[in-house]
Amino acid sequence: MKIFHLFDQILFVLMALTVFYLFVFSLYSMWNKKENRQIKKLKNRFVVLIPAYKEDSVIMESVNSVLNQDYPKNLLDIVVISDKMSEQTNDRLSKSPIKLLKINPETSSKAFAMRCAIDTLPETHYDIVVILDADNTVKEDFISRVNDLFNSGVRALQAHRMAKDTGNDMSVLDAISEEINNSIFRKGHTSLGLSSALIGSGMAFEFKWFRNNVNNLETSGEDKELELLLFKDRIYIEFAENLPVYDEKVKKEKIFYNQRRRWIATQFGSLAKGLKGLPKALVTFNFDYVDKVIQWMMLPRVVVLGLISVMAFISLLFDWQLTVKWIFLLICLIVTFLMAIPQYLLTKRALHALKRVPLIFLLMFANLFRTKGANKKFIHTQKG
Repeated sequence: MKIFHLFDQILFVLMALTVFYLFVFSLYSMWNKKENRQIKKLKNRFVVLIPAYKEDSVIMESVNSVLNQDYPKNLLDIVVISDKMSEQTNDRLSKSPIKLLKINPETSSKAFAMRCAIDTLPETHYDIVVILDADNTVKEDFISRVNDLFNSGVRALQAHRMAKDTGNDMSVLDAISEEINNSIFRKGHTSLGLSSALIGSGMAFEFKWFRNNVNNLETSGEDKELELLLFKDRIYIEFAENLPVYDEKVKKEKIFYNQRRRWIATQFGSLAKGLKGLPKALVTFNFDYVDKVIQWMMLPRVVVLGLISVMAFISLLFDWQLTVKWIFLLICLIVTFLMAIPQYLLTKRALHALKRVPLIFLLMFANLFRTKGANKKFIHTQKG
């Protein structure tokens, strides 16, 4: 009994700290920043990189959405990095006004694809680089609005990635998960003056900075590596809440499992790297860097939700008085999630999809023990 009480106390403190962190940023995500940006009237030169690994079914829609931009065509180049796509798809792409780069590496990764693309581009021709996934689509004013943000002083930007569709339970839950991330780790952070987290697509950077740093990307968690590199250079990441990038969501449990396994592995790998620079970040008051390391120390939210629920039940068997604090913590976490989920996703369909949460908890919990090598190995996420 004493051992259980000690375990209960230690786990409760850890979970309570996590819930407090999530609650604070979720609460601040409900506030809108007042921005008084002075925008220079300058048209920057853009290059859009679209790494595409076996994305034959979606790549043309993505390319067409960028080709339809209301931005001057002579200031916008599109580079599709075709990795193991069919010749038929490559032929269709080659007929579009884009730059097609075909690669066939032994080990595929988005980082490798971006390095290959950058190596083919002139050093001083572009001002801004935009990274999109092959299943992303954007509105026709996307580049114009990114241009305005960079003209106002932004040097690194994360757009608001949103679900293209929510056709089944898994895609609904995936969309909800992404919007919770957007609220807590992006809007909530920027509302408090901290940097937004990156997602991996819908990102924009100063071209010169990106070119100088892209060769430092080594793993499948290139977005996390970019965050550390930006924070080391004291570059703030803006979150453009009103700038949507539409993204395909996963529709099957197996695909979700593999995708999250890679994400957890890259989080742990990034944490190991981040801890090395933590002492310097603390001494130099690099709050973005410190905050990022704290983020990576936390378990996935659905695992936190599951552990708190399990402990509320188990503690009831040992000592019902212990259950009270776990139930309180569970309520706080649920309130945190409700604050973070946008209104358009609070539907009957979402309630119906919640029945899959216990299965997702088990999948994510299992993933905690299957991360070895997953951050080095490329795991393709099929969305269909």
